[in-house]
Amino acid sequence: MARYVKDLVLNKPEDFVTFIMNDYLQKNQFVVSEWKGEPAYRTGDALIEGYKYLKWSYENGTLHLEAWMKSTFGKEMGLDGFVGALQKKPYREGLEQLFHVLEQAIPEAGMNEMTGQQGMNGANGQSKPQPVQVKTVDNSSAATMALVFGILAFGISFLSPLISIILAILGYSRARIGMQSALKGRAKAGRNFCIVAIVLSIILWMLRRNCLKFSVSIMRQVLRLLRNLRQCGI
Repeated sequence: MARYVKDLVLNKPEDFVTFIMNDYLQKNQFVVSEWKGEPAYRTGDALIEGYKYLKWSYENGTLHLEAWMKSTFGKEMGLDGFVGALQKKPYREGLEQLFHVLEQAIPEAGMNEMTGQQGMNGANGQSKPQPVQVKTVDNSSAATMALVFGILAFGISFLSPLISIILAILGYSRARIGMQSALKGRAKAGRNFCIVAIVLSIILWMLRRNCLKFSVSIMRQVLRLLRNLRQCGI
């Protein structure tokens, strides 16, 4: 499946775009890596979330972004489709938030400062940099959702281990993102709940499977005993 590609016309200063992109990469724990010899950023893990990749460039006022994931068999996987949907959804949600932040309006004074136009002069007659307030990516909602999914996964693990594991995967993905937000405590608690839920669900599933095998074995022995009794005319 082809990778996700986005060409977003911004016509904003390069310093602004670079700042927002670096902020997004840092908050989502991307690291410099490569994909089959191609330079790219990577985040995630191989066990629960899967590896997520991203590369971007900004030329002539247009942001070009490519995003994809690594499939179970090591192949490139886009962000659409049913396969890997649990890992794809939070990734796409994060990208949509990034695009929204990039499209924010910049105050005219800030735009002039970023484009190098003359601002207020300092004592030496040179341009004095002025702070520009801009909105950055906020992962607080991901931290809250991680805690919600974690609690639900833990509670449901006693009833349905499979559903519990699905919820735990959703929660774990959001916990990693929320760890870089102001609600880091919620993300950490949610992550712990998800890990416990996954381990507990696996244990309960194995116990139920062994109990089922034991019950089937008992039933077979009872049927065999009844058959023998019938043959003996008892």
